[in-house]
Amino acid sequence: MSNLICTVRSAAGSLIGRRQPGEMALVLHAGSGNKNAFKALIAAEYSGVKVELVKNFQMGVSNKTPEFLKMNPIGKIPVLETPDGPVFESNAIARYVTRSKADNPLYGSSLIEYAHIEQWIDFSATEVDANIGKWLYPRLGYAPYVAVSEEAAIAALKRSLGALNTHLASNTYLVGHSVTLADIVMTCNLYMGFAAIMIKSFTSEFPHVERYFWTMVNQPNFQKVLADVKQAESVPPVQKKAAPPKEQKPKEAKKEAPKPKAVEKPEEEEEAPKPKPKNPLDLLPPSKMILDEWKRLYSNTKTNFREVAIKGFWDMYDPEGYSLWFCDYKYNDENTVSFVTMNKVGGFLQRMDLCRKYAFGKMLVIGSEPPFKVKGLWLFRGPEIPKFVMDEVYDMELYEWTKAQKERVSAMIEDLEPFEGEALLDAKCFK
Repeated sequence: MSNLICTVRSAAGSLIGRRQPGEMALVLHAGSGNKNAFKALIAAEYSGVKVELVKNFQMGVSNKTPEFLKMNPIGKIPVLETPDGPVFESNAIARYVTRSKADNPLYGSSLIEYAHIEQWIDFSATEVDANIGKWLYPRLGYAPYVAVSEEAAIAALKRSLGALNTHLASNTYLVGHSVTLADIVMTCNLYMGFAAIMIKSFTSEFPHVERYFWTMVNQPNFQKVLADVKQAESVPPVQKKAAPPKEQKPKEAKKEAPKPKAVEKPEEEEEAPKPKPKNPLDLLPPSKMILDEWKRLYSNTKTNFREVAIKGFWDMYDPEGYSLWFCDYKYNDENTVSFVTMNKVGGFLQRMDLCRKYAFGKMLVIGSEPPFKVKGLWLFRGPEIPKFVMDEVYDMELYEWTKAQKERVSAMIEDLEPFEGEALLDAKCFK
């Protein structure tokens, strides 16, 4: 194992020429507010590597010159100019800067830490940055805006942030006990979301991500590059393209027979978005149970809960239009820390957000000491658990699902304690 770790360190470090004091600075070609450039600049602050941001960079001009296109033929930024040649792609640049310092702690101290750092860098790019961009860029006019595509991007982003939130519930940093390159890349990608589109009401669903982001951006080496970060107060409106100006008709010298005009689609007219396909659950026969009425009854009943809410539920319940399910967590032996167990349940409920229109749920954390048991009750529209929930919410496979019995349903809705002879540690409702 020690030989393998040494090999990884060599690949991550010594095979790349070390920068010595007095060597010329690395030159970064990018605008001063580019979040992808921030990755290398923050890594440089932690690593003691001198990186200079090129002066007077003008997007659309500086990156179109022959000199720039020799460094990156497609003209994208950032590009790092080094004595050994140019490097493009922001994560590659950040890695180069980090590895310019021997045994840099930003890359961890073991093989598994190195792998986890790379893992979170990839996750940040493909799951966080990509989905923020799919939500933000169409609203800024950089890509066609399609409402259905935006909904899909937001759902995918929530799923990614939910997974990140669960990890950060028991970790201050992504890997180990100090800042690594993974934290730098993740924070820079989150920066665009927090600063431009992810308002407080959105990020409050992910409290551990919020804590992590504000902790990172207030670190001194981050502040040197990012300065004071402010969260967006509103979601940017969709940029509508202006209609082309009407042409002035020239005055006619004499009347002529009118010629038929060809109907042309204005060049800048956007194609109307296609109607969103209906959820299969919306195509089911109508049910006498109105889910929102049950949710209001549950929320508004403060006294005599059994006589009012429980009775009301069974009066409303339609076994032909809805189905009741128990879920039991398969790996209760892992639930040895109370707050981690509760955060695990909270993350599951966040990821269930995609079916809020069609479901009601109660999740219980049971026991006065570890290991804690996690059990739940779910009411779903239709005779089975919806397929799109099984496909999209990875937590579903972590539970055993069985059809429910009436007596146990009432006890779970009521948070009856003791529950099956054991104390309740926590109860959460999905409505």
